[in-house]
Amino acid sequence: MDPRIRDHAETIVEHSAGVEASDDVIVYLPSNAEDLGVALHELLGQKGANPLFLTYSERAERAFLRNSDEFETPDHELALYENADVTIIARSGPNPSEKADVDPETTAAYNRAHDPVKKARLDTTWCLTQHPSSGYAQLAGMSTEEYEEFVYDAVSLDWDAQRERQSNLVDILNEGSEVRIRAGKETDVTMSIEGNTAANDYGEANLPGGEVFTAPVKDSVEGTVHFDLPLYRQGREVQDARVTFENGRVTAFSAGRNEDVLTGVFETDEAARYLGELGIGMNDAIDRFTSNMLFDEKMDETVHMAVGSAYPQCVGEGNEVNDSAEHVDMILDMSEDSVIEVDGEVVQENGAFIFD
Repeated sequence: MDPRIRDHAETIVEHSAGVEASDDVIVYLPSNAEDLGVALHELLGQKGANPLFLTYSERAERAFLRNSDEFETPDHELALYENADVTIIARSGPNPSEKADVDPETTAAYNRAHDPVKKARLDTTWCLTQHPSSGYAQLAGMSTEEYEEFVYDAVSLDWDAQRERQSNLVDILNEGSEVRIRAGKETDVTMSIEGNTAANDYGEANLPGGEVFTAPVKDSVEGTVHFDLPLYRQGREVQDARVTFENGRVTAFSAGRNEDVLTGVFETDEAARYLGELGIGMNDAIDRFTSNMLFDEKMDETVHMAVGSAYPQCVGEGNEVNDSAEHVDMILDMSEDSVIEVDGEVVQENGAFIFD
């Protein structure tokens, strides 16, 4: 077994998920990630945890979605997560575009029905990570070997040092009230973060980590954003998304390619038209775009905004938690002709933070 897989598993168990003795652990992996599953089970056995190994297939999910008209919340799956302590999930597989021909409306209906399952899973201690595969390497435009090195470099940072660096931005956001983001000729958006809390993501849930994120006050977002980096969703690439917010709500949007995917997102429920997250990427090891949001949203010199659900831990008392079946991140490049301001003070300009 590649020793990097064992190192990856150790980071998951010891750092990201913090597994303890007697924890009931769901390990949810595709079949090609069996080596990671084996390494995880070795460590879980040493911990005295109780693992349940589940596998998934994008081909099987596609077959189900293309042959279903209506969806109900699956009580058996809900019960599984309601009785678990820890959930470990890895993305991988031979074809990230497997579900490209599933109708966006079908996906939206499925997400609505599975929203209680998603919430129960998020109520466990969870870790979402990536196991390298040739399919994801191809999606990223890399050789398989190059992609393996990229993934393992990104997940094996000195997470204590990363936490310390990112804490500078956490402090600025927690002390601030309003954020303004300007980039290029088309992006100029403001939002209140008054009373809300910034989170320091240093690999404790998403692995890799490497971002600072918070929630905007729901009705405060004003302006237009050109998300100039693609969104890869449902096996389809949405390019050049442009979104206009008024009183927090998405009032207009367009895309240069696959606009119907955005339509499906925004029509999932009313809360999907509001911003649930503002995130700022700070992982230096992620130095290229890969069409995989798990990595791309952490890329240094980027900002991402997610329409849909907010993370409750970021929403202060008295502020509304945006609650949606969707949480869809979209990214803009902040490396040139850009600035992030907090209460009128520049925090980042052309990708460079004031504290670096």
